[in-house]
Amino acid sequence: MALEPVPAAERGATRIADKVIAKIAVQAAHEALRGPDDAAGAGRPAPAAPESGASEAHVPPGGPAAAPPGRPAEVPAPGSRARDASVSSRSRSRRAGEPDTARLRVSVELGYPSDIGAQCRAVRSRVVARVRELAGFAVREVAVDVERLNAPHLGGDRAGRVQ
Repeated sequence: MALEPVPAAERGATRIADKVIAKIAVQAAHEALRGPDDAAGAGRPAPAAPESGASEAHVPPGGPAAAPPGRPAEVPAPGSRARDASVSSRSRSRRAGEPDTARLRVSVELGYPSDIGAQCRAVRSRVVARVRELAGFAVREVAVDVERLNAPHLGGDRAGRVQ
């Protein structure tokens, strides 16, 4: 009594919940904001984003934290962390073989003083790469909300917060 293979179209589909994509995005943002000396991320190269779509975010060679030519790599300032993420929209691909797409919003706290733009670029690049790698989604946009700037060098009542 041999079992016959079932055609792919008749097997059903796997749907990845928005909550799962958001959790992947938060974890990717945490990874992007960790310093290069962090033991958990040391020696692990970042996955490269596919070059198939012009609207996908670009991941620089050497990983998302790599700096553009002529600029030093940004070391995240102490106090940087990801807070929250959400899927603002998603769409299913109409063509076979093309990934579904998503637009994401990630909220972060950044250490200050630091290169805020470089940290946001690193977060965007890492989120695009990890969501693509783990969920198979092409991320069309990552909006990074900087909710707070933390200045650990300030003392007293204002410790950790820049106004």
